[in-house]
Amino acid sequence: MVTNPIWKLGGDLPVNRLGFGAMRITGDRIWGWPPDRNNALKVLRRAVELGVNLIDTADAYGPDTSELLIAEALHPYPKGLVIATKGGLTRPGPNEWVPNGRPEHLKQAVEGSLKRLRLERIDLYQLHTVDPKVPMEASLGALKEMQDAGKIRHVGLSNVDPEEIVRARKILPVVSVQNRYNIEDRESEKALVYCERESLGFMPWFPIGGGRGLKPENALERAARDHGVSVVQVALAWLLARSPVMLPIPGTSSIAHLEENVAAAKLKLTPAEWKAIGALAGQG
Repeated sequence: MVTNPIWKLGGDLPVNRLGFGAMRITGDRIWGWPPDRNNALKVLRRAVELGVNLIDTADAYGPDTSELLIAEALHPYPKGLVIATKGGLTRPGPNEWVPNGRPEHLKQAVEGSLKRLRLERIDLYQLHTVDPKVPMEASLGALKEMQDAGKIRHVGLSNVDPEEIVRARKILPVVSVQNRYNIEDRESEKALVYCERESLGFMPWFPIGGGRGLKPENALERAARDHGVSVVQVALAWLLARSPVMLPIPGTSSIAHLEENVAAAKLKLTPAEWKAIGALAGQG
């Protein structure tokens, strides 16, 4: 079981392994401004106060509003804060997520994120998804151009399988992968194993999805009761113990939930608890 709380993204950006996902600070259905903008700013500032130094966002969140809120709340950024953003998904409407991996779009997306985040260089820029209408090589070629121009420090991928990661690494260095992964949903297990083997950071989105479809009185609930913590905290602790490359980025618009999530980094499950929780995959 893993205990090291720090991971070096790209080998040179040390981050606390439990980060913050800034999708939920936007409006309903990840669209527009939040109903309480001041609260969103407080959540972001509190995350940094609690020691979070990896914040993940995307131009699609809002769209644009998540990045704008991050800059409003935290700029000028404290030393050591890593802001990761993504491009390649567009938002024609509240319930729509449309891939756009065209090179010209991605270059514009990088420029837009730089402006909104008030940065000269983005520490981690991730291709949000592979556009089936555009060769991955073309999409990543555009990001390599932006990286060569000094506008991106490191490049990551999102929503990819191991074969796509291998293809991408022939075009440019890749330092991280962001896929859906939690106790119940481990379709990305092979991608995680690949990241472990190749020392790439793995950022699970929807990291606390575990538990909602499980039968009552399961190992997750028992561990939460025995430790006097929430099921969410146990789910995050399980992820952190799963792999040294695991970088959970739970998101919330609540300061209370944020504080609860961050506290999960200190929770230590016993080997027996960790194993029993891990056996829940596929059990409904």
